[in-house]
Amino acid sequence: MVTTTTPSHKPTHQTGPARRVLIVGNYCHDVLIQNGAVKAESLGGAASFISNVLNGMSVPCNLVAKVGRDFKYAINHVPIQVPCSKTTVFHAYFDLGEDRNQDRVLKRVCACDPIRPQDLPDARFDFGMAVGVGGEILPETLEKMLDICDVVFVDIQALIRDFDGVDGTVKLVNLQETGFYPLLPRIGVLKASTEEAVYMDVEEVRKWCCVVVTNGKQGCKVCWRDGEFGVSPFLANQEDPTGAGDSFLGGFVAGLVQGLTVPDAALLGNLFGSLTVEQIGLPKFNPRLLQSMKDEVQRRKMLYLNYESGDNGLLFVKPAGHEDFHASLNAAKLRYPCLIRGCQCDCQSSPTVVKQSNLPLCTGEPNLVNPVYEEQIQTVEGKP
Repeated sequence: MVTTTTPSHKPTHQTGPARRVLIVGNYCHDVLIQNGAVKAESLGGAASFISNVLNGMSVPCNLVAKVGRDFKYAINHVPIQVPCSKTTVFHAYFDLGEDRNQDRVLKRVCACDPIRPQDLPDARFDFGMAVGVGGEILPETLEKMLDICDVVFVDIQALIRDFDGVDGTVKLVNLQETGFYPLLPRIGVLKASTEEAVYMDVEEVRKWCCVVVTNGKQGCKVCWRDGEFGVSPFLANQEDPTGAGDSFLGGFVAGLVQGLTVPDAALLGNLFGSLTVEQIGLPKFNPRLLQSMKDEVQRRKMLYLNYESGDNGLLFVKPAGHEDFHASLNAAKLRYPCLIRGCQCDCQSSPTVVKQSNLPLCTGEPNLVNPVYEEQIQTVEGKP
């Protein structure tokens, strides 16, 4: 049963300096398997893809994540190390047919400890992002996020994923059957893929919070209590679908933080999703493209400084020139491609792996620093 709850702090739409974002979700070790062979190993987890995007767009954020002593990637955004646990590991099985767009089979083969309310900072944030992938976010953790963040964005995969007790295959359950369902009225935005959206009643959920449904090549659809609209996609040559939805959410929030309306921010999300599927594992973005995107965002947001905000301080109006904004972002993408092999930009695509890391132990106190990602995927020897 959904019950109406009034947030303790009413958010306001701001157009000044970038606002603080809290990201909650564990880092993972991702293993990509194609046609029965390991193709690559990568830093994974929605939190890694999202903070990668926010960092690229110069959006300040804090992140709470847990890993085990076996965590092997060099990162500047330090997670909490759990000495008696291993890092969450996912195996992604996918065989690419002629259309190169077949679904993955995802298995969680190891799970780190969940993130608990006491792991979160005792501070306020303008935006919160609940983006667990391995069942690490608990209902009480989300409730704490709702208490300390003005607007909370939730990826539905953090709420409805279940895992086979034998081989860890990811399964989905109906949202209404979870302990998260009563919290819907306090959630600002709930993001789901088209495959995940069937596990909730979108028409019912949109009465309580904004629902964003991503659909790959079709772009995305935004639904809220008073209306809905579609947002156009960007063409992409897919190499690996892993993290596309996460990068979308990162770009979406980055746009909102920097003052865009919801339709324009969703365009930015679609662009980051398209960039992500064109690389294997955690993507590296062309710095020239990122700067061009920042310039376009700055020009765009000046058009509607005086627009009145709606639910949760979000602007749902589609301003004039939305299609022109899409065209300018698309032109920037075409102008500044990222060429991983023989890269012509300064993307520094070589991987960095830590053999021994000095991470803080899990003491119940959060470890928060500004994220700067320099990670690329760790390719398997002999593989591209």
